[in-house]
Amino acid sequence: MDKILQQIIDDNKTYTEHGNVATYIPELRKANKNDLGICIVDMDNNIYEAGNCDNKFTIQSVSKPITLALALMDNGKDKVFSKVGMEPSGDPFNSIMKLETSKPSIPYNPMINAGAIMITSMIKGRNNADKLNRMMNFFKKLSGNEKLSINEEVYMSEKLTGDRNRAMAYFLKSEGVLTENVEDVLDLYFKQCSIEITVRDLARIGVNLASHGVDILTGKRLIDEEVSKIVKTFMVTCGMYDASGEYAINVGIPSKSGVGGGIMGTVPNKMGIGVFGPSLDKKGNSIAGIKVMQSVSQKLNLSIF
Repeated sequence: MDKILQQIIDDNKTYTEHGNVATYIPELRKANKNDLGICIVDMDNNIYEAGNCDNKFTIQSVSKPITLALALMDNGKDKVFSKVGMEPSGDPFNSIMKLETSKPSIPYNPMINAGAIMITSMIKGRNNADKLNRMMNFFKKLSGNEKLSINEEVYMSEKLTGDRNRAMAYFLKSEGVLTENVEDVLDLYFKQCSIEITVRDLARIGVNLASHGVDILTGKRLIDEEVSKIVKTFMVTCGMYDASGEYAINVGIPSKSGVGGGIMGTVPNKMGIGVFGPSLDKKGNSIAGIKVMQSVSQKLNLSIF
């Protein structure tokens, strides 16, 4: 398997030249666009990897399915989906347009930025520090990595330049949808996106989703089964932004991407996949990472469809 993965990395490395690293968050400009790596963890805890597997990068939007799971377990499905919709938007992940044109003015889904900000606002806790602690513990349990931490440089970079996210949050506040303190919610959201991970962490989270929320190592349930199904459904319909339909056809694996270059895939009852390639296409997805996921899906016959 390691040889197969190495061949896939070698075959798709050239695609890194066709995209660019994210620049709207200044700290992300420091990434090497030629990096590319993959890790697979299967249900028996076999670990296979190739490429730049030791590279740390920030989780960014790959965090959205995980915080969605936590918010659903904190609040229940009815409350969460009274504040956030369930449909693909067809727009870029940071678009504001439909917030004003849609009635009620709730974000289309939890995988776009406006929806993710709403989801973060619903995480329970006495204060922001308590909410962050609960969130970090949840990420640590799902990844099996107690050393997960926040990249302070990226967090500050996002906080200082997050004007579009700030605009969305204040619009949601003005419409009465977001009821918490806007700056507190944004601070938590920026920290959430700045959690530093590797492809191994993503693959581990992915396999725990593949096992329907049960930790494959301990047998302990980390995510309610229904919540796990909801999260994976959103990954199929909205996980790759406005390229989700094309990705579902070509790859067919529930996945979530982030502008840090990460892609997390979960193949139900089989495996979790983590990919890293910071060179992005125009929709904000890892350009070589998608090609790697497509190759893996085809070679191992992993499409869920």
